[in-house]
Amino acid sequence: MWSSKDVYYLSGSTGILAEDLGKALLCQFPEISFNEEKIPFIRTSEDARSALARILERSGARSPLVFSTIMNPKLIEILDAPQIEFYNVCDSYLVLLEQHLGTKALRASGFSRHLNEQAMTTRVAAIKYCIAHDDGTATKDYDEAEVILLGVSRSGKTPVSVYLATQMGIKAANYPLVQDDLNSYRLPPDISRNRKQAVGLTSSPEMLHHVRQKRYKDSKYASLATCIQELSQASQIFLKYNIPVIHADGYSIEETATQVAQQLNLKKKIRL
Repeated sequence: MWSSKDVYYLSGSTGILAEDLGKALLCQFPEISFNEEKIPFIRTSEDARSALARILERSGARSPLVFSTIMNPKLIEILDAPQIEFYNVCDSYLVLLEQHLGTKALRASGFSRHLNEQAMTTRVAAIKYCIAHDDGTATKDYDEAEVILLGVSRSGKTPVSVYLATQMGIKAANYPLVQDDLNSYRLPPDISRNRKQAVGLTSSPEMLHHVRQKRYKDSKYASLATCIQELSQASQIFLKYNIPVIHADGYSIEETATQVAQQLNLKKKIRL
């Protein structure tokens, strides 16, 4: 078994897709150390030969892994050298699709990442809205929100909002449930009238305690007892207003954001 491997991500565009796909596969082999390098914008035969020469010079004797999203058959032929383990993650599927659909693919590098003007406008508007409505700011504008994330302090509302805005083009606001809300078991009117757009975020008391300890160690705010009480109060508020709840424990920001979007049946508005 290899203890380490050199890995290269090749692309005719930014290389983001090749890297994402390669990493998704390599993470299944945690016992191996991977030395990674990305070589983007391979668009000519000269580019391909230069990339291959670089790989062979650095790693030729160690059978490096090469993940590629290059679609030009001539460039693929140059790069698919016997000294390397070449995985072209797009071309083989395109051949099958061409056969099934009865037509030729464009084979244009980076085409999936071309943002049109409308998509860019949507993304910018979502980001601006997210920034302007972070942490309970400007609740009077919540009528425009596509999602309002609710939760106690440090429950992960801001990073999920940012992901929804930047990666999905969704106008996301977030509101922290403060003591007045928790003790009265009431939501402000701006949220109450828009509760169909609201989603609650919660976690285990232990996780919340751990997160708060990093910021305010050994404070009453970070104590396990406070975390237990606040999460319980928030849960009762969500129940009272019939607000769906997502438990973020053990989930990444991306996974939590996806669950939020699914809960409200929100579709991704942009293609990155």
